[in-house]
Amino acid sequence: MKLINIALDGPAAAGKSTIAKRVAAKLSMIYVDTGAMYRAITYKYLQNNKDEDFTNLINNTTLSLTYDAEKGQRIILDEQDVTDYLRENDVTNHVSYVASKEQVRSFAVEKQQELASKKGIVMDGRDIGTVVLPNADLKVYMIASVEERAERRQKDNELRGIESNIEQLKEEIETRDNYDMNREISPLKKAQDAVELDTTGKSIETVTNEILAMVEQIN
Repeated sequence: MKLINIALDGPAAAGKSTIAKRVAAKLSMIYVDTGAMYRAITYKYLQNNKDEDFTNLINNTTLSLTYDAEKGQRIILDEQDVTDYLRENDVTNHVSYVASKEQVRSFAVEKQQELASKKGIVMDGRDIGTVVLPNADLKVYMIASVEERAERRQKDNELRGIESNIEQLKEEIETRDNYDMNREISPLKKAQDAVELDTTGKSIETVTNEILAMVEQIN
């Protein structure tokens, strides 16, 4: 198989990260969780007591990805592994705001494009097919109902020992969708050449196989 880049976009809890990891493993490609990069910067923003000087924050930030055989991708922020803190509710509730800042997006996009420069990457996020990798060989825009996305997030929280309420999760997801789709910088939207894939009611295996079939068609 020739080296390709795959871009998976879509709203929160549409299943992007789960599927991207599976697809990357099946194809022996590298998975890049761009959302975790924004979450790491958000974590730092919160640790800095929500200091609004984003230029200073970014200028004093180092961010890299490492891969652990057992734990998978790890996020190293300022020489500290912060991966285990990135799904906390406070980070989740602030990440859209922080990610909307021009300084933050420019910093993250540059690193994402650098990672994908040699190809062989499966990357998920909200602007991968439109901004980060506009020339990706395959673009998939994943969607799912708000109800199902809230249920998925609830299950993820339970596994991580994070308390959450399903109705509150629905409200938070709808609020985040609206914010992401209407922000001025790199809004969430489907690339013109992306394939839309509704994951509502589908198993992880089914969705993975559907994307693998798309890959076969371009190779």
